[in-house]
Amino acid sequence: MILKVTVLFLAFMAVLAMFGKLRLPGQDRLAAARCKRCGRYRIGKGPCPCGAGRG
Repeated sequence: MILKVTVLFLAFMAVLAMFGKLRLPGQDRLAAARCKRCGRYRIGKGPCPCGAGRG
């Protein structure tokens, strides 16, 4: 019984690991919306509040 529970748990963890490696659509666009200097998300088309991209 303990062996069966252990095998099922390891199989479940393997399935979760496979889903964790998936790349979902839209992740590239989210990464591009971050400021390259401070890492905050930029909202809109203006410059980041940290000053990156100004002048």
